Amino acid sequence: MNRDPREELLRLREQTEAQAAALDGDLRSLFEASRSSNADDEHDPEGSTIAFERAQLTAVLDATSRRLAELDVALRRVDDGSYGVCEGCARPIPAERLAARPSARTCVACASRR
Repeated sequence: MNRDPREELLRLREQTEAQAAALDGDLRSLFEASRSSNADDEHDPEGSTIAFERAQLTAVLDATSRRLAELDVALRRVDDGSYGVCEGCARPIPAERLAARPSARTCVACASRR
């Protein structure tokens, strides 16, 4: 990260929050569309597609929510001074790892031991 870690994490959080809001809107629209239709998922040829789309959107929204939580933890670590320090071995997390995964809480060696 070339920028201040807090600034970068806040930028990523804002993007992720916008993505979560868009996904939530898509999911609500899909539920509303399927609610107003008399389609029976079990007997409608498109039913499995609707169910799959709903499951897929739900999974992506869940992953996005987890990412938001990880970014919040990373922001707290910046505030308490532990950001960039591995929770496993207390060594610095390499800048390359933080650039690839800004919410990383462990170095690659400790992460691979899990």
